Amino acid sequence: MGHREDLLEGAKRCLLQKGFARTTARDIVRESGTNLASIGYHYGSKNRLLAEAYVDLIANVGDTFDAFGADGAAGEPGSLERFEEVWANVTRSLTEARPVWMLTFEMITNPDLPPEIREYLVKAQDEGRRGVIPMFLGGAEPEPGDDSVRTLGGFYQTLLNGLTVQWLFDPGSATTAEQLTEGLRRVVGAAGKD
Repeated sequence: MGHREDLLEGAKRCLLQKGFARTTARDIVRESGTNLASIGYHYGSKNRLLAEAYVDLIANVGDTFDAFGADGAAGEPGSLERFEEVWANVTRSLTEARPVWMLTFEMITNPDLPPEIREYLVKAQDEGRRGVIPMFLGGAEPEPGDDSVRTLGGFYQTLLNGLTVQWLFDPGSATTAEQLTEGLRRVVGAAGKD
């Protein structure tokens, strides 16, 4: 591994141990076995390095949502069975990767997040919206700018954010995948009565 990769891995460990706001450049250097100058050389700034490390952490967690691959999951794409399976994988990750999810809430609620880092994370959020759609519906990710990114991807992302808050606050009272699926079944049933 080179300095760039060592820095990224060291930054991930620091984020999980200390969070975004409390991690210093010296912490990253100590954890990665590199030097201060290499942060600027490879990433431009400590904050940019931490943002990239965070995006990598959350992407790795997101890969566990659809453990069987978008086209190998149980249930037909778009089915309630598929919906429930993906949410079961999500809730499993909320327990197994709790430090990453706690970090997520630190990042999104940090009022002092530098604007360029916030902008970088907003772009990554849009990628997340694109990536979640095939988990539920199969097929390929929609192209950037496709309206399904904001509608379907935004719908799934809204559910994810709400479910995450519940699981981080009190896993024992949080909505389960089965309950979320039954809720969707009832919403669709009620909408069909119009």
